[in-house]
Amino acid sequence: MVANYNELLQELITSALKEDIGEGDHSTLSCISADAKGKAVLKIKEAGILAGMKLAEAVFRHRQPDIVFNAYKKDGDTMQPGDIAFEVEASVHTILQCERLVLNCMQRMSGIATLTHTYAEKLKGYKTRILDTRKTTPNFRLLEKEAVAIGGGYNHRFALYDMIMLKDNHIDYCGGIEAAVEKAYNYVQTVKPGLKIEVETRNLDDVKRVLATGKADRIMLDNFTPELIKDAVSLIGDKAETEASGGINLSNIETYAATGVDFISVGALIHQARSLDLSLKAVINS
Repeated sequence: MVANYNELLQELITSALKEDIGEGDHSTLSCISADAKGKAVLKIKEAGILAGMKLAEAVFRHRQPDIVFNAYKKDGDTMQPGDIAFEVEASVHTILQCERLVLNCMQRMSGIATLTHTYAEKLKGYKTRILDTRKTTPNFRLLEKEAVAIGGGYNHRFALYDMIMLKDNHIDYCGGIEAAVEKAYNYVQTVKPGLKIEVETRNLDDVKRVLATGKADRIMLDNFTPELIKDAVSLIGDKAETEASGGINLSNIETYAATGVDFISVGALIHQARSLDLSLKAVINS
C-alpha cells in the first residue's frame, strides 16, 4: 500500500462524487425530504472474493461523517449470492448519492480480487509470487491494486516514481543495456538513494549483459519460454531477483512457476477482470 493511501483515497472519492453529482442530484432533491433518514444493505448476487468494504464505509463517511455502518463481512472474504456485506444508516440523500460510486468500486474491486485469487491458488506450493502491473484504469489504480492485494496477489511498483524499470524503449532510446543501467545506477546514487532498478531482457544475451553490470536489483524475463526462463534463473542465481512476464495466463502459469522464477507479473489481473454483481437495497420498515 502506498504511504499516502488515505490522502489519495479521499482525493479519489471527492473527484468521483463531483463527477457523479455535479450541480446536484436532482432525482433525489425532487422527491426526498432533506431530513429523511434511511437504511440500506449491500446484497451479494454473485460468488467470489469480496473487496471494497473499507472503501464503501469511507465513501459514505466522506459525505456524512456520522453514519452508522455495520459490516457483516470483511475484505478478502468469500461471498455467495444472498449474503449481506454491510448495512448503512444515514440520510437518504447520502445513501442515494453514494450508492453508484460504492457499487461501481466494489463490483470492480471484487472482480479483480476474485480473478487474482484464482491465479494465486495456482501458485500454491511454488515459491513464485503473482504481481500486478501498471496496466490499470486511469485515476482508479489505487483501488485496483488494493483489490489485487485483497485477492492474494502482490503489488509491483505503484507508479513511475517508486521504482526504476528500464524497459525495451528506455534501453533502445539510451543506446543499449549497459548505458541505460549505468545511467540509472548513477541517478539512484545521486538523486534517489534506495530506489530499486529493474531491467527488462529479451533473450539470454541480454540477461548476461545485465548481470555483467552488477547493478540491477531485478531482471525481467519478457516473453521467455519456460525452458529459457529456467536457464535464465540458473544463470542469475542470487545475483538479482527474477520476474517472468508476457503471455502468462491461468492455463500455463504453473509451468512458469515450476522454473523457480521469483515473480510472475500478469496485467490481466486487472485489465481482464470482470465486475461482479452486487446491489444496494433500501430497507423499508413496515
